[in-house]
Amino acid sequence: MAGRPRSEVARKAILRAALDLCARDGYQSVTMKGIAQAAGSGRQTVYRWWQTKAQVLLEGLTEILAAEVPPIPETGDARADLVAFLRQAFALARGVAGQVVVGLMADAQYDQALAAELRSKIIMPRRRALRSVLERGALPAGVDPELAVDLIYGAMWYRLLNRHADVNGELAEEIAGLLARIR
Repeated sequence: MAGRPRSEVARKAILRAALDLCARDGYQSVTMKGIAQAAGSGRQTVYRWWQTKAQVLLEGLTEILAAEVPPIPETGDARADLVAFLRQAFALARGVAGQVVVGLMADAQYDQALAAELRSKIIMPRRRALRSVLERGALPAGVDPELAVDLIYGAMWYRLLNRHADVNGELAEEIAGLLARIR
């Protein structure tokens, strides 16, 4: 579709506004109109570049928030690296990134294109990152790394969604200790 070229400044303002609104009001309360107003842009500008708030927030997550994530630690101590990785992942999940992903996951239940994009841009890269940390020696021989990834992220998301227990540094330590005891 021909039209005016994207202003990078306006695009980043829109992405940041969407993330800020999600952090303040929650995923469900974010609207395209609200994003446009918060970014100081017209609704037509927002709709020209994205069709849904899910698309705006997914791009904000992958571009803005991903740039703020420090590199995966690699100290030579497999357990310490795993705990550091999990602390970082859990901190992200407790913040706006977690709010965005939970909302996107809910929307993805009814939108196969969004589900595929969420898997390719968020879920699979985070799975690969955790698996690479686990494969440095944090897993006992014979333990399937993919199952370990499922167990770790399963515990995180279960706690985040049900809010029955914290997702914090203590959980990171408990998971690392549990993995070390598997024989």
